[in-house]
Order: sequence, then structure tokens, then C-alpha cells
Amino acid sequence: MNARRTRRTMWLALVAAPAMLLVACSSGGDGTGGEAGGDGETRTLALAHSYNEDQPQHRCGAQVIADEVNAAGVGLEVEIFPSSQLGGDADRIASVASGDIDIDIQGASALGAVYEPISVLDSAYAFDDADHLARFMASDASDTVTEAFEEASGVHTLGAWSAGARQFTANTPIRTPEDLEGLRMRFPGSPQFLMNAKALGAEATEVAYEELYLALQQGTVDGQENPITNIVASNLKEVQDFVSMSSHQLNTNLVIVGPVWNDLSEEQQQALTDATEKAVTEVTSCVAEDEETILEEWRTGGEWEVVEDVDRDAFSEKAEEYLSGALTGDSLTVYEAIRSTSE
Repeated sequence: MNARRTRRTMWLALVAAPAMLLVACSSGGDGTGGEAGGDGETRTLALAHSYNEDQPQHRCGAQVIADEVNAAGVGLEVEIFPSSQLGGDADRIASVASGDIDIDIQGASALGAVYEPISVLDSAYAFDDADHLARFMASDASDTVTEAFEEASGVHTLGAWSAGARQFTANTPIRTPEDLEGLRMRFPGSPQFLMNAKALGAEATEVAYEELYLALQQGTVDGQENPITNIVASNLKEVQDFVSMSSHQLNTNLVIVGPVWNDLSEEQQQALTDATEKAVTEVTSCVAEDEETILEEWRTGGEWEVVEDVDRDAFSEKAEEYLSGALTGDSLTVYEAIRSTSE
């Protein structure tokens, strides 16, 4: 092991320490989520994520993975820990890398803390739609980022899905980049999201997601951007007048597995891969169905106005021009690989 990898391992172990006891207590005490033993024994893998059990990422994603693996008869079962039970995003990334959590569902921007170029999957208008994301992940072009991420972190990527496109809300319609001028728009505080704000022409204000409703209600910020399901969960129609369908970024989730991957048999690895592939399809369908139901309620409910005629071409052209110049090195390579799979 070289000095750089040794330092990384020591750092990850230090950061992961608070989560180690949680996993050990909840999964049998061996730090891997269960037993690996001899013939006839079943190994239990801990799958963690930050979503509640009503969200598509859980019911159509994590639950499908667990159900498929548990039914495969390969000596594996998956136990799910939703709602950040095993720690927040940053803690869980470190715990997966150190082997204290087996499987996790993470946003690309969060994974950028371990390997920065992977956060480019969350770039504004990098993907045209969920089909484009699926096409990229199935192509050799995705190796540009997933193999480098695994080399840097020791974490294997099982698959990725879109949890919906992000849309703008405000008390004024947002149809063009010029409509963002003068508006204080809440964006998450990760480097990629803040870069997206600049790429779209927005003035970014960092506000914690838990404080978003109050910030909008008190006028600390004028608007925000989130996937439709998050907008509903936060009841933003109570404090905003317009939802503008910009679809400026896919909310990309990656399913990742730590060092336990190398301990599994080929049959077990295949079962886990197949289960994730099914979950990717299921989540995509669930998100589409949920969003269509919500949009229909919005269009007919009258609580706020759905702005359909957003000039997405103007936004995407502005974003591509900015990102092509702002991204460098491996991050630019990843961005170009994504765009190369656009139809």
C-alpha cells in the first residue's frame, strides 16, 4: 500500500469512528453487517441511505435491492437502515470506504468529498433526462468516473438512477436566465451546486434544507430549486407562488458498495448487481409516476402556478458554455464523457 493510500485509509477510519459502534450494534457486531462464515451461513449486508420510507429511493430502490438479493438464494441478505440511521451523508461515505457500512445510496455531489470529479454527474444540464443517465451508466464512457472513483476510494459503484429533475420555485415565474437576476436563490452548499448556480446565472444563497421553508417564509431567500418530490415534502406551495419547470439538473443517486464487494463470490456479486439493475428501472418508473400525479394536482389545484414554458435551451446553452470553461482536468473529462452520450 503506498503512502497516499495509507493516509487516506487512516483519515477515513478516523472520520468513520462515530458510525462504527452504530453499525456494530445494529448488524451483529462484526462491522460488516453480518457473518461471512462457512457453508450454509448467510451474510447480512447493511444498506444505508438518508431517505424516508415513503420516498421512491427507499420503496422502489433500496427495498427492491433487498427483496431481490434476499430471494436469490446465494447466501446473502440485505438489511436496510433508512433516514440517516447510520449517520449523515459525509459520515456514511467514510464508513462505506472503511468497510463499516456495506452498501449506501448517495448523491453524486456528496461523493465528490472523496473523489471530486464524480460530483460532475450533478452538473447543470449534464444529462438530458433519466434515459441519458441510464445510457451513460451502461456505456464504456462511465468507466471514466466509476473506475477512477473506485481506485481513489476502494468503493465499487453498482449503479445509478435519477430521483427526478430539479425545478425552480419563486414568487415570480422563471422562464429565462434573465429572470433569475436580482433573486436570492437557495442552493445546497456543495461546490458542484454552487457552480451550477453560476452556470445558470443565479445568485446562490446557502441555506440548510431543514431551514428552507422558514427562509422562504421570512424572505431570507426569494426562491429555491429541488426535485418535485422534495418540493411536496417541504410544503413549499405555502410560501411560493410559482414552480418553473426548468429541469436544470437530475438528482442523481449512486448505489455504492465498500470493501465487502471483494469478499463476495462471483454469484453473490452478480445477484447484487442484478438487484441494483432492477432497482434502477423501478426507481425511474416510480419517480415518473409520482411526479405526474403531483403535477396533475398542481395544475388543477390552484395553490400555485406551474410554469411550463421555460426556455430550457437558453438555460442549457448558458450552462454548457460556463461549465466547459470552469471545469478542468479529470472533472472536465467526466463532463465531456457525459455529453458525448447525449442524443
